[in-house]
Amino acid sequence: MSRFFDFFESLVDPYAPYAQNDTPPRRLLPFLWGYARPFSRVFVLSLVAGVLVAGVEVWLIHALGQVVDVLSTGTPEQVWDSHGWALIGLAVFLLVLRPLLQGLDVALLNNAIMPNFGTLIRWRSHAHVLRQSVGWFEEDFAGRIANRIMQTPPAAGEAVFQVFDALTFATAYVTGALILLGQADPRLAIPLVIWLVMYAALVRWTIKRIGPASKAASEARSMVTGRVVDAYTNMQSVKLFAHHDRELAYAKEAIDRTRETFAAEMRIFTRMDVGLTLLNGFLIVGVVGWAIALWMQGAASVGIVAAATALTLRLNAMTSWIMWALSSFFRSLGVVAEGMETIAQPIALTDAADARPLTLAQGGIRLDGLTHHYGRGSGGLQSLDLTIAPGEKVGLVGRSGAGKSTLVKLLLRFYDAEGGRILIDGQDIAHVTQESLRRHIGMVGQEASLMHRSVRDNILYGRPEASEDEMIAAAKRAEAHDFILDLEDPQGRRGYDAHVGERGVKLSGGQRQRVSLARVILKDAPILVLDEATSALDSEVEAAIQETLYGVMEGKTVIAIAHRLSTIAHMDRIVVLDDGQIAEQGTHAELLAQNGLYARFWAHQSGGFIGTEAAE
Repeated sequence: MSRFFDFFESLVDPYAPYAQNDTPPRRLLPFLWGYARPFSRVFVLSLVAGVLVAGVEVWLIHALGQVVDVLSTGTPEQVWDSHGWALIGLAVFLLVLRPLLQGLDVALLNNAIMPNFGTLIRWRSHAHVLRQSVGWFEEDFAGRIANRIMQTPPAAGEAVFQVFDALTFATAYVTGALILLGQADPRLAIPLVIWLVMYAALVRWTIKRIGPASKAASEARSMVTGRVVDAYTNMQSVKLFAHHDRELAYAKEAIDRTRETFAAEMRIFTRMDVGLTLLNGFLIVGVVGWAIALWMQGAASVGIVAAATALTLRLNAMTSWIMWALSSFFRSLGVVAEGMETIAQPIALTDAADARPLTLAQGGIRLDGLTHHYGRGSGGLQSLDLTIAPGEKVGLVGRSGAGKSTLVKLLLRFYDAEGGRILIDGQDIAHVTQESLRRHIGMVGQEASLMHRSVRDNILYGRPEASEDEMIAAAKRAEAHDFILDLEDPQGRRGYDAHVGERGVKLSGGQRQRVSLARVILKDAPILVLDEATSALDSEVEAAIQETLYGVMEGKTVIAIAHRLSTIAHMDRIVVLDDGQIAEQGTHAELLAQNGLYARFWAHQSGGFIGTEAAE
């Protein structure tokens, strides 16, 4: 039996290679078709199977009507002698052929389409979102993005399910019913046609309202997820400022909005159900009543009355299911439309058409007229020119907002510069692949963010193919090995197998910093960026780490941002940024001799930190 399931489940590979699209369609049907294309062959088979199943059901009612007529033509012995083999054939069909056809239909839908369609959408959507720039993620809630990635695939799968399970079957069934009644007596089809027109009007009224209502409800659910995850992610701040009630009220606003949008959806369904009950009453009275009238006139047999009754009662039972299927279909499309607001956004930061891998021979960096204001016209960098020789160690100093972090983000190409360019070994980074660029740059930031995985996984993130010995050696150089051996998580995993919690929350700031440093040491990239790399460390550990850092810097081109000036005093050169431009540059001694901005920073620092309000 497992081979039977394996066959259908393997008809479509959701992870098959595909051509990535930087600008996905923004309209609903083209968007869905992009994901549905690998299923086109299976969709056709499922459509044919659904039509056949519906045709068999209509024929079965017709056949049972004929059985009723046959049973009224003579004694049991006469009926058996005349129609025994036909009755046996009908029984075989019901016991063997009908289940096989039904099995094919449900296997195509339940095993070939449903598990793979949602998986394909979730896989490709996640792949698309991962390619977005850092700036793109800074513009939205991580919780809302994740919610859309999670809820769009099942909604799209539900829409497909309703198309092949309900809508195809219903269309074929109603068509068959019209043919059957028309063949029995054309007048029997008249009330069914009138009912169809009224039913179509009710469907149109429902779907016109359910799509927007579902999209609003989906947006409200995403808002709840975003606000709740935002609170959970920043729980330390919530507790620190004693804002439990404030966060609860903030979430309640979104939760209540969800309740209101869901209630609006349910009002539509209530009106639909009442209207449907009225229409079905007309259907039963119209078709069955007319069939009885024809029988009383001698224009219809008992079998026709029985078939018309069975057909009408089946349609009566189906109408609620069909309407619900239609509503579910359009509600699912509303959820998909809401998810498209994230999934279908174009990739703004892409590799150039002629992009090649970065070839790094020496590690020289040149900033040529670099300008970037994040689209605001102020802040960031303005026409910055800077050359960093291969292997040179440069410290960046400046007050908050001077442009230090902007320079680093542009070097890593988290953003495309609004003006100017950055060259590494003479290669414009706008024309090399992003992955090759970042593989050649190691960075330790002041906020060491770790994955909710084991310590081993986090360190090996720097170079996954590294050996266990190389990983441990990197941890030792980062003064992390000893505390790692003492770690144990709530599941009992110890040492390098212990999980660190979301963003590394189970470790102290200094421990996170050292694991992050070990990761960069293991990466061993030729260009090293340090952004307050020792800011979370106590003085004793910092002194040990400084020695390690000097060793790590050996032979690398280094850019180090620091407010604690003592950490960069021994750099080959110090560059002072102010208002997005270079105000001063030189060695520590040269800058002190100039008695300029750097000298005032040095004079006003307390414990080695820049007096950011100094230098009036």
